[in-house]
Amino acid sequence: MRINHPLLGLRDAAEFTYLGDASLLNRPDWQDTNALDNFHNYVYQRDNPAGLHHELWFHEHGDRSWLVVHRNTLTHEIVGVELAHDIAKSQRANR
Repeated sequence: MRINHPLLGLRDAAEFTYLGDASLLNRPDWQDTNALDNFHNYVYQRDNPAGLHHELWFHEHGDRSWLVVHRNTLTHEIVGVELAHDIAKSQRANR
């Protein structure tokens, strides 16, 4: 599988480490009144979709950046790649 890194171009997936669901970028607020339940769900309740999925990948053998890879889990087709930093930054701005 090849990942089209937004800064470095097409790279082999062997350069990356898969972390999991990109929803991990949406860390719960520890000061919320339901923080315990929210963190339980954040850590243990994960989706396992068949189809389009947004995943976190770490460019371990490269520039050490975090990417959000939009991949179809049925076909392994990668339909988009973004820097995780850019997504997290835009989510903070929209709060």
